[in-house]
Amino acid sequence: MARILLADDDPTALDLLGRALAGDGHEVVRCQDGNEAIQQLLDAPAAFDLLLSDVEMPGLDGIELARRAAEAAPRTRILLMSGFMGGTDRVEKLGIQVAGFVSKPLSLDQIRAAVRSALA
Repeated sequence: MARILLADDDPTALDLLGRALAGDGHEVVRCQDGNEAIQQLLDAPAAFDLLLSDVEMPGLDGIELARRAAEAAPRTRILLMSGFMGGTDRVEKLGIQVAGFVSKPLSLDQIRAAVRSALA
């Protein structure tokens, strides 16, 4: 299975998504914000198969995290999620290849399918 870097500032979402993906056999490293996530990627650029990040986070948001991740770890696929209007527009204007975008609220089946698709 894959090694996934999960970034979300919502502790409930971080826990729920992390447990669901770990239950599917993935190794999940959880980060509470974009700064923590980018540090993980800078420390070990080849360590992750997928970055799954919320778009809206304080400090380093998911859009800037995705930009930096594409530079720091170009082989890591990027999957973004957001519950805010305009999240899709921000992702489309990002200018880098992302493996997908998921709108919140999301079901565990939706996120599992998005992760499978991103890793395929």
